[in-house]
Amino acid sequence: MGSVNLQSQTLLLQVRCSNEDLKGQRVAVIGLGTSGRAAAKLALARGASVLAVDKNEKLVPLELDPQFTEHADIQTILGYCDNSHLANADSVVVSPGVSLQDYNLSTLLQSGRQVMSELDFAAEVLPKEIKVLAVTGTNGKSTVTSFAGQMLHHLDIKAFVGGNLGKPLSEAALSCLKACSMQDAYQVAVVEVSSYMMEIPNSYFCPSVAVVLNLTPDHLERHKTMQNYAAMKCRLFAHMKDPKLAVLPVGNPYLNESFSNHANGCNVAWIDDFPGIKVNVETKVATLSTPTGSTTHLLLGDLKAMGTHNYSNAAVAAFSVLGLNLGIDSDTINSTVGKLHLLPHRMQVVCTDAHGVTWVDDSKATNVESTYAGLMGLNEHKSVVLLGGLAKVLNDQETNGFEQLVGLLNRHRGVITFGSSGAMIHKTLCDSGLRIPCVNTKNLEDAVNCARTMAMRGDMILLSPGCASFDEFRNFEHRGKVFQHLAVSA
Repeated sequence: MGSVNLQSQTLLLQVRCSNEDLKGQRVAVIGLGTSGRAAAKLALARGASVLAVDKNEKLVPLELDPQFTEHADIQTILGYCDNSHLANADSVVVSPGVSLQDYNLSTLLQSGRQVMSELDFAAEVLPKEIKVLAVTGTNGKSTVTSFAGQMLHHLDIKAFVGGNLGKPLSEAALSCLKACSMQDAYQVAVVEVSSYMMEIPNSYFCPSVAVVLNLTPDHLERHKTMQNYAAMKCRLFAHMKDPKLAVLPVGNPYLNESFSNHANGCNVAWIDDFPGIKVNVETKVATLSTPTGSTTHLLLGDLKAMGTHNYSNAAVAAFSVLGLNLGIDSDTINSTVGKLHLLPHRMQVVCTDAHGVTWVDDSKATNVESTYAGLMGLNEHKSVVLLGGLAKVLNDQETNGFEQLVGLLNRHRGVITFGSSGAMIHKTLCDSGLRIPCVNTKNLEDAVNCARTMAMRGDMILLSPGCASFDEFRNFEHRGKVFQHLAVSA
């Protein structure tokens, strides 16, 4: 029976492999970053001609790019693009970095034209046999996505890991189009999903398990309100029905309201409640209870990732993997915990210098809540904490949010602020009762030099900025790499 099933699934893949379902159609791809380029490749593989559009006039047109030169059906428009070009396309695929306010996309979408996210464009041809695990939230989504992918890898389950984290889902879809046997195909797609990827309502992206880890103010320069931000996140659940599984945090009013508007009869589990996930930090044990009544105990003592908040990240990842119903038992999932490692720039230990000071790179902490989580996980370690960069827009505009760190920071050695928002953060902390030394500096290099003079043997110097990086750096990765270079070059 299993052999017959494998043969039928292989036949389906062979048919899909040769199916040019968009032959004769014109697909406009807006935004030619990693996601847009992957979507263009997928559109060509599906038989479409491609109109590639980007505002950056300095980009190389796709028809001149070596990766695309074998395709004749490409036209690239860089800089200004007349809206008539998009109106004449059969479908428009939008990269996450492109707002619906650009290119008259919002009007085009409201008119009923085929406007799709890159995520949905990929999901349209992703084989139905593949289980999809989707992870979103303001903080921790990359870590949970990575942990889930690592668990599946250690269990010898072939999984695509990507989305907002690295590889676009269009790469997985293209790989599946080219895979003409089940042995070559993915069994699972673990997809990190950002709110930008959900601005356009999806028709085809329907996870088997979908997780919203948390929701705190972020990206409000684009989404404007927390209600809108929550709605983007909860669109994950729009097409999910029993026995598909939704996982949410307990007690978030924005998510509770949006979930009730978007949910469609799927099973529900909770982070920090049952059915769902509860973590005992003292015993280092997580209890995982499913909506169907089964219970698993996850032993977290072997977890090597720094920070107690990663106990919850590992537990949510394990619960989500178990929720895919792949036949994984508690002993098997427990065997993966000690093998997990963090992605770079997430509480990453860089080095311990000649003065006995440990340097930790948490550059991925681009908002206050992420910095708070990192500080909570330090236990008794004394640190000199580096805060700064470009502070995020908050919902009420009356606070920058850094006052909530004061209670935790008072346990530490000192604070160095830096960057375009450094002076503002310094004032907020001092006005809110900070009792430890706090020095404002011009930039990250000055902050590092100041931290060296403040740290004592056995301390940490922790970069956990609580801010975006764009005042001084290309992205948080660039900021983290500069910090690491400064740490080891003393």
